Parts: sequence; C-alpha cells; structure tokens
Amino acid sequence: MEAWTGQSKANHPFDEFREREAVLLLCLLAAIHVFIFSAAFPFFNNVDELAHFDLIVKYSHGQVPRGMETFSPDSSAYLAIFTSGEYWTDPKTLPDGKFPLPLWEQTADKMRADMANYMAVWQSRNNYEVSLPPLYYAMAGSWWDMGQWLGFTGGHLLYWLRFLNIALVAVMVWLGYVATRMIFPDNVFLRLGVPGLLAFMPQTTLYSAGNDVLSPLCFGVVFICLIKWLRDENPSAWLGFATGIAFAATYLAKTTNLPLLAVALAALMYKAWKGFNASGKSRAGPTALGAFGCGATPPIVCWTLWCKIHFGDLTGSKLKTDYFGWTVKPSGEWLHHPIFSLHGIWTYLSGQLATFWQGEFTWHTQPMAPPVINAIYTVLSLVLVGVTVAKLFSSSLNAIQRKSLWLSLASIAAALGFFALLSVVYDFHNCPNPSREHPYFSSGRLLLGGLIPFLLLFVYGIDGALNRFGTRIKFLALAAMIMFMLISEIAADTPVFSSQYNWFHL
Repeated sequence: MEAWTGQSKANHPFDEFREREAVLLLCLLAAIHVFIFSAAFPFFNNVDELAHFDLIVKYSHGQVPRGMETFSPDSSAYLAIFTSGEYWTDPKTLPDGKFPLPLWEQTADKMRADMANYMAVWQSRNNYEVSLPPLYYAMAGSWWDMGQWLGFTGGHLLYWLRFLNIALVAVMVWLGYVATRMIFPDNVFLRLGVPGLLAFMPQTTLYSAGNDVLSPLCFGVVFICLIKWLRDENPSAWLGFATGIAFAATYLAKTTNLPLLAVALAALMYKAWKGFNASGKSRAGPTALGAFGCGATPPIVCWTLWCKIHFGDLTGSKLKTDYFGWTVKPSGEWLHHPIFSLHGIWTYLSGQLATFWQGEFTWHTQPMAPPVINAIYTVLSLVLVGVTVAKLFSSSLNAIQRKSLWLSLASIAAALGFFALLSVVYDFHNCPNPSREHPYFSSGRLLLGGLIPFLLLFVYGIDGALNRFGTRIKFLALAAMIMFMLISEIAADTPVFSSQYNWFHL
C-alpha cells in the first residue's frame, strides 16, 4: 500500500530493495529502447552525424584537430559506403521513385568505382565541427578502437559506435533517480516518475553518434553535487573536487552547456555567501571551494588555450560561425527581431521544446515529428512547469526541495535565454538553419544538459496538478504520458524500420 500512498519508509529494507529493482528495470528498458531505435535509423543522419563520426575516427587515431580540416580518408570510406540519402532526399525525385540498393549490395566493380568517387567528394569537404570539445570524441574513439579489437567491421562497427549510447542512457536514468531521491525521499511518485520519463524519452539524438548525448550525464552529476552542497552544512573537499571534475566534464562535453554551468557557479557562490553571512565566517568550506577550483580549472584552461591557439578564440566557436557566415548585428537592430512578439516567442519556445523532446531528424526531407505532437509537448511543458513555479511559493516544500526546484528552473531558463539571445544577436545570412527567414535556434538537443532538472520540474508539475487525486491517479497519468511518448514515436518512426540501409538489413 505504501507504494500507492506516496509515503516511503527509508528504513524499510524490502521497500527500498523493491524500488531499486524498479529503477534497474527502467534502466534495462531504456537500454532496449535506445538499442531498437539506434539500430533502425540508417547512417548518417541529417543532424551532423557524419561530421561527428569523422571526429571520432580522428580521435581514435590520437589526432586532435588544430584548425579547419577535411574529412579523413578512413571516415570517408565509411561515409562513401554507408551513407543513406533517405534523410534529405525525396524518393519522388529518383528514378523509379525509390532509393538504390546500398553500395555494399552492389556488384564489386560498381562498388569500387562508386566508392572511389564518393571518397574523393568527402575528402574535399571541410568538417566544420573540428573545434568541438574533446570529451565525447575521446570516449567514442576509444569505444571505436574496442569494437575493432573485438572483431567488428563495416556496418557492424558503425552500429557498435552508436550502441555506446545504450550504456550512457541507462546511466542517465539512474542519475535521474539518484537526484530525485535526494530531493524528495518521501515521494515515491517523483522518485520513479523522473527515471520513468528518461527511460522512454523519444529524443532522436539518443540514437545518433554525437556529443549531445553526454551533456545530460555530465550536468546530471553536477546537479547531484550541487544538491549535496545545498544540503550539507560544511561541504567536504572531496565533494568540492568531484563537483569541479563534473563541472569541467560538462564544459568539455559541449560548449553550449555554458549557461547551465553559469547557474551552477552562481549556486556555489550563493552557498558560500550565505555561509559567510550567517556566522561571520565561511561555513561553505573554503577548502571545498578550493578543491572545486582544482578539479574544474586545469581541464577548462587547457582546452580554452588550445582553442585560442588553434581556432582563434577561447571557445572554438569562431571557426563554425565563420564557416556558416554568421555575423553579429548592430545592437540597434536587435529589438527588431520577431521574437519580441507573442507569435515570435511562441515560435521560439515551441521550436525549442518540441525538438527538446523529439529531436530534429528529417525523413525524405520532411520533419519526422508531426506538428500536432510538437504542440502537445510544448503546451504540456509550459503548463506543467508553470504549475511547478506556482507550487514553489507554497509551504509544502522544505528548504532543500525549494532550492533544488529553483536551481532546476534557473538552469532551464538560462539555457533558453542564452539561445534566445544568440537568435537576436546574429545575422545568419545564407545559413539554412537558423536563417534570415527563420532566425530562431530550434535545436532542443542543445538544451539536453538540463534534461534531468527539466524532467524534475515536469514531473513535479504532474504531482502538483494531481495532488488532490492521490498517488494512484498520478501513476496512471505517468503511464499515459509514457504511452503517448511511445505511440507517437513509433508512429513517426515506423518508416525507418523498412530502410535497406539500417542495422536490421546488414
């Protein structure tokens, strides 16, 4: 009965064991979910997977880029053989209205001739992602080497690379449970709701080789460490060092995590100031803050210096903005941006939130996510986070819970504000996305570092909206949400399962 009343006895070993079994089951289901869809999508998708793959291969050889580079011969061979045009080509424009057989199923002579031509094309192209931070690429490069050592070759080696995400997502589900359990030890719905949604997240980035998948894990660890900082009277040096390492890892996973890290740093400074203000001396632990600096500073400084020396700026972003031709608009033009209207802010938020849930894959040139599903995700997100904001001013939360929810809200608001600012500041010229015609960042994958904090806000919104109905109804609502996620994802993604280019047809 306790599981349905929302009460938990922390000292009851059987209940705790049963709950952990449930979370481990969610980790397993998340792994199966990611495996099936990763295997179904052919290589290489329209969200820069080919550029990420080239970087992975280079890192596997110990080659850290030192400036703009073309695609390597090794990666070009895989790109020539296994690239599917189904993401960005309408079959109606092809002979007989259908895609040709994969290159590996062609005759040997045709395969050799086409492969040589395609490789020459790829090796003539620049990889505009070469300045991205190294953490994911070093990890994935080692995973690629392991796959070769295990004997995988060709397409099976490519999918081995994608299947790294299986382990990463399973860990992400567990981190979601750990974070929620620390904040709400007496609310079983929240403790299982957050990992439940993480397990079935229909975000297509999770089925792709790319650095976005690492952000939720790294910032998830930072978020857990921050909760401990807020909870502990005198944070230890070990906690400070662990927080610093996780902080650095988040930055080295993806530079666009900067707004999340700014919020994290502000939270640490707030903790230090409050500790000093209360007693006349810092209780927030000068030693812990020093240890944080020791963990965070060296990796970040080393990478920023590398970027400055080889790419011309501290973040490496200049290389990419130059490649796409973006320029900073005169400040007098900023307020003319359409985002400063009700329609514009809806366009921005709906674009970000819809792709945050579902991703950005196209199929036969068309977005895979139907507009009505995008609208549902956007409205649900805004309404349920709004419920959480309203509940933040209630008396039912203790200090740690309130601070943790405010921290979550600040993280998501900072990320959304950051990309709104970039949308306003840049003139995108001839870039296709964002563009002058649609000058909005609509890439929710760039917000994925805040996935665990966002789902904490989302699930707490469900809890608050259905509070009068009891925990059984809340779990039924959660089950309905998961079913909606699965059914809409399967409906949208069904065509990819019949692709001749995917893992099931190797």
